[in-house]
Amino acid sequence: MKRYAVIVAGGKGLRMGYERPKQFLCIGGRPILMHTLEAFHRFDQAMQLIVVLPRDHQPLWHTLCEEYLFSTPYLLADGGETRFHSVKNGLALIPDGGLVAIHDGVRPFVSREVLERCFQAAATHQAVLPVVPVVDTVRQITSEGSQTVDRNAYKLVQTPQVFDVNLLKVAYKQPYTPFFTDDASVVEAMGQQVTLVEGNRENIKITTPFDLIIAEALLAHV
Repeated sequence: MKRYAVIVAGGKGLRMGYERPKQFLCIGGRPILMHTLEAFHRFDQAMQLIVVLPRDHQPLWHTLCEEYLFSTPYLLADGGETRFHSVKNGLALIPDGGLVAIHDGVRPFVSREVLERCFQAAATHQAVLPVVPVVDTVRQITSEGSQTVDRNAYKLVQTPQVFDVNLLKVAYKQPYTPFFTDDASVVEAMGQQVTLVEGNRENIKITTPFDLIIAEALLAHV
C-alpha cells in the first residue's frame, strides 16, 4: 500500500523569540525541518513526502536546501490560513488510495518503531494517532477553583497521525471550525473512531528555546 507523508511547517516561531521561523532553526548544525524529513525518508525511501510551507517562507527554504546540500526528495505545497487549510493543500497533491501521515515539521525525533506502529494500525483501522502517558499531576480549572483529575484517564497526543487517504480527503471536505485542533478531530467530526498507539517520549514538538536545548541533547544520544 502506497505511503505518503504531509509535513506541515507553517509555524512563525513567536514563542521562540527569533525572527527566523522555528522550522528553519538549526539543531546539530542543520535546520530542524531537514531532520524531520530525513526521519521519514530513512523509514521508507519509497514514501512520497510533501512539505507544506507558507509562500513567503519558501525562498528561505530553497536557499537553505542549497546551503546544506539537502537532497531528500519531496513535493512542495503552499501553506494556508490555518493548519486545517495547510493540510488540505498538502492532501491535494496526493492521488486516491494508500495511507497518509500528517506530521509536524518541528517533530524531528519520531522513532522508526512509532512510524511502523502507526502505518500498520492504519492499514486496518483507517485513523491512528500516537500518544504518550501523562506523567505530571493534572488539575482541572472549575468555576469554584480547581481540582485534581485522574491523569490515567488522559493521554498526550503526538504526530504523525496516519489515515486512509480517501477517508482523510472526505473529512477535509467539511467546513473549517476552530474545534479542528488536529487531524483526528477532523475525522472524528464525521463520526470516524480513532485508534491509539504508543508514541515515543523523545518525539517532542520544538516550540520554545528550552525545547532547542532538549533537542540538542537528544541528538547527541541518537
